Amino acid sequence: MLSVSNLSVQFGKRVLFDEVNTAFTQGNCYGIIGANGAGKSTFLKILSGKTEPTSGHVHLEPGKRMSVLEQNHNLFDEYSVLETVLRGNKPLFDIKSEIDALYADYTDENAERIGELQVAFEEMDGWNAESNAAALLSNLGIPADLHYTLMKDLDGKQKVRVLLAQALFGNPDVLIMDEPTNDLDYETISWLEHFLANYDNTVIVVSHDRHFLDAVCTHISDIDFGKINHYSGNYSFWYESSQLAARQRAQQNKKAEEKKKELQEFIQRFSANVAKSKQATSRKKMIEKLNIEEIKPSSRRYPAIIFEREREAGDQILNIENLEASIDGETLFKNINLNLSKGDKVVVFSRDSRATTAFYEIINGNREAVSGKYEWGITTLQSYLPLDNASFFENELSLVDWLRQYAKTEEEREEVFIRGFLGKMLFSGEEALKTSNVLSGGEKVRCMLSRMMMMRANVLMLDEPTNHLDLESITAFNNSLKNFKGTILFTTHDHEFAQTVANRVVELTPNGVIDRYLTFDEYMSDAKIKEQRNKLYQK
Repeated sequence: MLSVSNLSVQFGKRVLFDEVNTAFTQGNCYGIIGANGAGKSTFLKILSGKTEPTSGHVHLEPGKRMSVLEQNHNLFDEYSVLETVLRGNKPLFDIKSEIDALYADYTDENAERIGELQVAFEEMDGWNAESNAAALLSNLGIPADLHYTLMKDLDGKQKVRVLLAQALFGNPDVLIMDEPTNDLDYETISWLEHFLANYDNTVIVVSHDRHFLDAVCTHISDIDFGKINHYSGNYSFWYESSQLAARQRAQQNKKAEEKKKELQEFIQRFSANVAKSKQATSRKKMIEKLNIEEIKPSSRRYPAIIFEREREAGDQILNIENLEASIDGETLFKNINLNLSKGDKVVVFSRDSRATTAFYEIINGNREAVSGKYEWGITTLQSYLPLDNASFFENELSLVDWLRQYAKTEEEREEVFIRGFLGKMLFSGEEALKTSNVLSGGEKVRCMLSRMMMMRANVLMLDEPTNHLDLESITAFNNSLKNFKGTILFTTHDHEFAQTVANRVVELTPNGVIDRYLTFDEYMSDAKIKEQRNKLYQK
């Protein structure tokens, strides 16, 4: 279907890809993974023809059509929503445009050409194109009354949905997507997961959303050391098996037969879990063909994220009464009454992300509420990871001096201690001397997590904590929060985070709060709760 031959990419002295030879076959979904800077997005651009490799070439089987999720959200601003989607299938749209042009300037000489085009148009199911495009848009949350609106009049999140519909339109033979779940809500992501899990053609995707990768991928394509290797299975299987392989490599004295038995038992357990999952479609039968010899240790580096508590909190954590917030006269939430107890791990969310950020800012004393009050328990010590951390990085301190600001003891102020701490968060050697105002988004979040760990709080508050982080950091972070013994309030678009960390769900709406001791999946699938949610947002 799609193949890459002798592909090399070099920027100056840096070699990104070195003589890569690989193929992507029909019916499979490939999740492209790799450390930050490994070249994931560059590889997708090369596959789609937007970037030229240094050497080598990409070959798409003749007669096959490729579709790419557009990253430039303003490219179609002068077109209507429906036309933007139709433009996703260029051959069909070109035929439609030519037919329309010939009818606009109709002559007897045009009749034969119109007839030829209409035959081709019918073979491409052209007469149903607009209704199919409209159905896609509706499934992705774009209502019919917006279908003839100009793209420039939509907000950013709506544009993302339209461009996603454009990429999916017309059943492309190869579908390429770079971070398709960005700016999508849980319901839309769930629809997309179901759509792709049952998609018959080839999908190649880069995503930091592990739940999404698990739901749709038949293979993981790992970019490492300038090469790309395909591994059967989804992300969880790749991660767990690579960790197992790394442990086995460290067990030099263990017999080969014992290692092989351990790997076989792991595959059997994994296959059984997949068979029970809701993603067990016909496309996932490849699990039965898993090859033990495929499994290799990963060269990935995972930060050591460990939250310890200076002391255990009492039973009373946080009491909130009739809290209300608004922005420019618009109510974000009101009538919020909550009581948090020790051990609660609460995913806080809303259809309006401004509401959750306002909630955290209020209970951290950074913003005034319209009305209501809150009270922290006297035994609590809170630590907060805000959505916007820019104010923490305005100075030109080295990372060593930056982190030293949050030390509590003389020992923690020692350079040896701080360098060791930073090294665990992947700032080793000279990287620890970087100035704090030149860090990337992911580096800033790792610094903020270092700060939080040094505070040793018993209550953690996290507003979109996975933003800017790579898969390795997200996975380590997720595991740490699962093991944390204190109380957590967090907001995230990462489904796996929400499902595996939270034991309680709190939803903020303009007309009250929904509060349930359920897992996130149980909450989202409950029909009665869904009905209640819709009513609270509609009032």
